[in-house]
Order: sequence, then C-alpha cells, then structure tokens
Amino acid sequence: MDNIIKKIIGDKKEYRDQMSRVHALPEDYRFVYQKIQNYMWSFSSGSGFDMLKTQYDLIDLFEEGAAHGRHVLEVTGEDVAAFCDELMQGNKLWTDHYRKRLNRKINKR
Repeated sequence: MDNIIKKIIGDKKEYRDQMSRVHALPEDYRFVYQKIQNYMWSFSSGSGFDMLKTQYDLIDLFEEGAAHGRHVLEVTGEDVAAFCDELMQGNKLWTDHYRKRLNRKINKR
C-alpha cells in the first residue's frame, strides 16, 4: 500500500513539474498545448499513463521550438489535429475498442 501511495504522490509531483514547464512557454505555445491536451484526452483509454508520456514529449518539442524562435504552427504544421493523431499513435485510445468490435462482428459472420 505504501508503494502505491508513493507512486501516486510521485506521479502528481511529476505532472505539476511538467505543467510548470508549460506555463513557462510563450503564450501561443501554451494556448496550442492546452488545445492539444484537451483533444488528446478526449481519445484516451486505459490508465492514461501513455498519454502523459506523449504530453511530456510534446512539452520537450515545444520548448525546443520556442528556444529556436519558431512559431508554434511551424512545429505542429497547419493541421494540428493530424499532428495530434500522429503523436497519439501507439497510445491506447477509446476508438481502438470500436475498431476491434466492428472487425470482430464482421469476421464472426
């Protein structure tokens, strides 16, 4: 039980640390990050830990882009939704359940 509590506390601290990095980004990067975060969480499935890793990687990418003076859309491209979909590849998504169910029903017949 102690290990579970320590993990939860550690995960919360790591999340707060990552979010402080987001708050240090330029305003346009923060805005886009928040929109991407909302978009990605609307598809998340399972524990969500893979989605957190993806978001932390996004913070790294945005910090690098901002440090090089690039506009945020130079980093993501104009189609931000497609950028997000690419980022989320390999993560557990709720749409995976529906895809599997559709294929299972069709193949069962």
